[in-house]
Amino acid sequence: MKLSAFQATRSFFVFTVAVLVVFGAGSLLRIHATPEWAVLYGFYALAMFAVAAVMLYCALQLGRRTKLVFLLSAGVLMLNILLTVLDQFGLVDLLFATLNLITLAALIKARKEFLPV
Repeated sequence: MKLSAFQATRSFFVFTVAVLVVFGAGSLLRIHATPEWAVLYGFYALAMFAVAAVMLYCALQLGRRTKLVFLLSAGVLMLNILLTVLDQFGLVDLLFATLNLITLAALIKARKEFLPV
């Protein structure tokens, strides 16, 4: 069974949400391991959960097939890529930026499937 570009885009969004939730949980677990960095890890976890919530909202709203949802989804992905590249850049950042780039490419490819003509 082959996924349509629209279904693939939604799947990439949901996968990215899962990755962010796992990373957020990992940040929360690090709070107790290094108490001197607790505020920073708490902020990271909160930021990851917030981005995951926005991305989940986008994934669920893509079915509405509106230009606003398309622009919000593209904007969130571009912001994720930009913020990932501008921070300290390592292997995890490269993988996360690549995941967001793939999702953005799928979103752009699927635009004709859900944008009004």
